[in-house]
Amino acid sequence: MLLPKAKFSFYTPPMTQITSELTNQVQIIRFNRPEKMNALTRDMYGELARLLNEAAGDFGVRAVVITSVGDHFTAGNDIMDFMSNPPTTEDSTVAAFLGSLLNFPKPLIAAVKGNAVGVGTTMLLHCDVVVASESAAFSMPFTSLGLVPEAGSSLLFPALVGYQRAAKIFMTGEVFSAQYAREIGLVAEVATDAESEALAIANRIADQPPAAIINTKALMKASKHDAVEAVMKAEFQLFAMALQSEEFADAAMKFMAKKGK
Repeated sequence: MLLPKAKFSFYTPPMTQITSELTNQVQIIRFNRPEKMNALTRDMYGELARLLNEAAGDFGVRAVVITSVGDHFTAGNDIMDFMSNPPTTEDSTVAAFLGSLLNFPKPLIAAVKGNAVGVGTTMLLHCDVVVASESAAFSMPFTSLGLVPEAGSSLLFPALVGYQRAAKIFMTGEVFSAQYAREIGLVAEVATDAESEALAIANRIADQPPAAIINTKALMKASKHDAVEAVMKAEFQLFAMALQSEEFADAAMKFMAKKGK
């Protein structure tokens, strides 16, 4: 397994930067840090992993929707948080979240609006249905920060869109639209109200026989699971090394300086 069963305790972000509610057997998880464009900290990753792992074993949850508060899905990793204490070990909260995504057995639906940066895009490759608003903008600027792709995206994204498209997006860090995301298969639907449409889809799924849904997902994911797990481990090791490199430090400082202007 990419990640061992957690031996660490999760810290619940204050007030809370990750919220969760259960409605009609659909669990809704929201990024709730709009003042920072929902940038994810290590503590937020831990809470996400905890919620997904609990939902996986809860018979009262038949589907999960991941969405956000504010104008954006997520700006990706909180650079300052990562610089202060890089998540370089496989028992980190970041690794725990990636493992919970890979092994989540139930339908996972995402509602995306505004910016979906870095992991905000790569996590969608593990979702079963993605609904994007017309305002959604996707990007994976890992190389621009001196990093490498994560969450299994170096395998899953080229498999989805083709090597040429994937290489161009990864190597330039370009931003692409919701309509383009739908064209290449990253997004199932583009809607005026992405969250409402995602919830409607989740409710329809939750009304189906649950064992049939879980088994159908397992069959569709089975052929790539082990390969994705192996790639995720390799990515994590390279990502952890890159976080401690001069390239990342220089790129991160330039990013912060640009952001501060």
